[in-house]
Amino acid sequence: STKHLMVTDIPDGGDVSRGTEVVAYEKPQPTAGIHRVAFVVFRQAVRQAIYAPGWRSNFITRDLAECYGLGAPVAAAYFNCQREGTCGGRRYR
Repeated sequence: STKHLMVTDIPDGGDVSRGTEVVAYEKPQPTAGIHRVAFVVFRQAVRQAIYAPGWRSNFITRDLAECYGLGAPVAAAYFNCQREGTCGGRRYR
């Protein structure tokens, strides 16, 4: 199945494949430690051109939402991941 990172103009009913892909999904590839990955969903009031951010590191979702008048998120999910083959993470004693 195709995975998308940023898709706009998804029609009512939520069929992502009928939206406009702005940024393709890339699997997380942390080099060290535990990384958090968040998926955030906004409701668009109108169809509009939304452009891919020029960077991914230190991306600020709030700035994107403000720039395009998206308002507050309507859904979100996140997960933690770490590099394969490591046993890192926080240690509590």
